[in-house]
Amino acid sequence: MSTQTVPTLLRPRVEHSLPARLSRSAAVTASGHQMRTEDVADWLAGRARAHHFKVERVPLDELDGWSFAPGTGDLGHRSGKFFSVVGLSVAVGDGPIPDWRQPIIRQPEVGILGILAKEFDGVLHFLMQAKMEPGNRNLLQLSPTVQATRSNYQRVHQGSKVKYLDHFVRPGRGRVLSDSLQSEHGSWFYRKSNRNMLVETDADVPVDDDFCWLTLGQIGELLRLDNVVNMDARTVISCFPMSLPEAGALCSDTELLSWFTAERARHDVEVRRIPLADVGGWERDAEGLGRPDGRYFRVTGVAVEAGSREVTGWAQPLLEPCGTGIAAFLFRRIGGVPHLLVHAKVEGGYLDTVELAPTVQCTPENWEHQPAEHRPPFLDMVSANPGDGRIRYEAVHSEEGGRFLNAEIRYLFVEADEATAPLDPQSGYQWVTVGQLNSLTAHGHYVNVQARTLLSCVNSGAVKL
Repeated sequence: MSTQTVPTLLRPRVEHSLPARLSRSAAVTASGHQMRTEDVADWLAGRARAHHFKVERVPLDELDGWSFAPGTGDLGHRSGKFFSVVGLSVAVGDGPIPDWRQPIIRQPEVGILGILAKEFDGVLHFLMQAKMEPGNRNLLQLSPTVQATRSNYQRVHQGSKVKYLDHFVRPGRGRVLSDSLQSEHGSWFYRKSNRNMLVETDADVPVDDDFCWLTLGQIGELLRLDNVVNMDARTVISCFPMSLPEAGALCSDTELLSWFTAERARHDVEVRRIPLADVGGWERDAEGLGRPDGRYFRVTGVAVEAGSREVTGWAQPLLEPCGTGIAAFLFRRIGGVPHLLVHAKVEGGYLDTVELAPTVQCTPENWEHQPAEHRPPFLDMVSANPGDGRIRYEAVHSEEGGRFLNAEIRYLFVEADEATAPLDPQSGYQWVTVGQLNSLTAHGHYVNVQARTLLSCVNSGAVKL
C-alpha cells in the first residue's frame, strides 16, 4: 500500500493576515521608495499640463452621437451603448414627498473599479491614476488603477486599450483581495452597479506617467483635502477588509441584519421606468433639461477634449446638481467603541429599496421650501459650524465626474451625545460600529456610495474617531 501523502485541496476561508497588512499600510504616510505625499499635488498639476483638456457646454440637441428617441423622448447614444437618460416614477407612500417623477441615468452594464496593490519593503502600496473626468470642477483627480465601464473596456468607442485591465479580468494576473458589486447614487442612477476590486500582484509592473504608487496612509492624508481623491477610488477603499479592535457593539451582527431586513420589508416602494417625455414638471430649454424652480438637478451637455483618455474627444450629457450636498455621520463612543448613526434610506434608483446611508444625506437647498418638521432629521445639527470640536472631519469631495457635472458633497463626521442623538434612535436609524459597516461592504447593496466615502476616510486613517 502506498504511503504517499495526498495534497490537501482545502484552503483557509479567510486570509487572516490581510487586515493587518492593510492597517500597516494605513499607518505609513511616508514611502521611502515611491512618491512623497507632499509631491502628489504638483504631480497632478504636472499631469494636467502634460495633456490637453477642454470641456465646453453644448445644447442637448447638438450633442454629437446623441439624440432624443421619437415617442419616448429618451436621450441615448447612437451605438445603443454607454448610458441613456430616461424617466422614472417613484411612489414611497409616506413622508413629505410621497411620490415624484424625474429624469435618471440608466446604465445597465457593470463597470470595473479596480486598485492594484503591491508590497514595497513589506508595505502595501496602491497604484493610483491621475484621471481626467469632464464633470470634475478641477478635471484631474486621483482615481483607481482601472476605472472603466464595460463599453469602455470592450472598446465600443474604438479607442485605445484600458491600461492594467488584464490584472482584473485575466485569471492568474494577481490575487483578488476583495471583490464586491456596489451601487452608485440611488437618486441619479437607475440600479447602477460597479465591481469594486482590490488585486495584489508580485510581478514587476511598469508604471505609466499618469500612475503612481501610494500607501493607504498617503491616500488618507489626501482624503483630508478637497477634490483630490475621486469617488471611484473612495468606494474601492471602503471595501478593503480592515480589522478594527472593537470590544463589542450596541447591537449584534444578527440584530443589525434583522433590523435592516425589517427596514427593507416595511417600505412599500413602487418604482417604474417611464418615457423621459412623460416626466412632468421638467422643461427643456437652450441649456438643457431642468425644473423651473431650479431645484434638484439639470441634465446638460458637454463636448470634451482629453489627451490622456482612451478616446481623445467625445460629447455626452451630464447631470448637474443644483447646490452642494451634505453627507454626515453622527458618531458616539458607546462603551469606548465608536458607533455611527446610519439611516436606512429609500432612493428610487436602488436595486432593493433601501441601503444604509449617512445620518444626513441631502442637498439643503432642496429642503428650504419645506416646513421645519419635514426637513431631514439632524440637518440643522450638521449644517451648523459650532467651533467646539464636534466636527472631527470635514472635506468637499466630487462625485462621479464621468456622469455628473460639478457634483460636490460636503462630507463630515460630527460627534454627538445623548441629548443630540440618543442611544434609542428614531425609526429608520440605528447605531453600528465602524467594523460592522465595513464588514457589510463585502456584500453588495447594503452600504450606499455616500456612506462608503465616509467609511473610506476611516479605513485610510484620514479620520480618527
